[in-house]
Amino acid sequence: MKVKHRQSAILEYLQNNGQVSIDELVEYFKTTGTTIRKDLTQLQESGLVLRTYGGAMLNREIGDRAIDHKTYINIQQKKAIAHEAAKLIHEGDSIIFDAGSTVAQMIPMLAAFNNLTIMTNSLHMVNELVANDNDQTIILTGGTFRRKSASFHSNNASAIAAFEAYTFDKLFMGADGVDLVGGITTFNESYHGSVAMSKAAAKLILLVDSSKFGRRSPNVVCDLHAVDTIITDSNLDDRYYKALTQKGIKVVKVAVTEE
Repeated sequence: MKVKHRQSAILEYLQNNGQVSIDELVEYFKTTGTTIRKDLTQLQESGLVLRTYGGAMLNREIGDRAIDHKTYINIQQKKAIAHEAAKLIHEGDSIIFDAGSTVAQMIPMLAAFNNLTIMTNSLHMVNELVANDNDQTIILTGGTFRRKSASFHSNNASAIAAFEAYTFDKLFMGADGVDLVGGITTFNESYHGSVAMSKAAAKLILLVDSSKFGRRSPNVVCDLHAVDTIITDSNLDDRYYKALTQKGIKVVKVAVTEE
């Protein structure tokens, strides 16, 4: 995994898990303590994390800058994946957008559509959709609002039941890990809403960069058999491409020019 990819993932891990130990990060990222310490030192020098005894935590003083760091890291890759994903949208579609930095890059591309029904758990996405100033129908999910990610997490039966009241054509979502055995996983403990989303749409379209493959987080969103299409970058290992296509999943690799 490239340094900037891993550091972005470390920030995301800290966001969802709070203060963590170096040993925990070593185990999760399958790397050495020396590598993790170097990453944390660089992130601390950037003002994004605070080092603690044997670990690290997000620097709360910088607020949303740390949380949104993953949004502007590797932005060209995210935009390329999102641009390809937007080609799958047609007038009249009913769509779910799960909160995620890559999925969020699709929102400006929806300005060209009027007849869409869109449900999302992201307050940021709703605000951007409203700014498009068209006739799209926008539905914001219920649940508990998490200020750190500006999204609503469905942890109770009534919030999750909201998905059962609708039938959607497509779900666009990201993931923290894609494992050939473990499936689509996340380390966000409030993953129940994502599970409900995966059952509420006819097609699940996964937007993930190549660094997410081979990683397994503790919470399973769905099995790989639930995925219709995966859009990723051209660095995806051929081993994963072959295994995924053999499972009947359409895999689209987009070319990205590194900055």
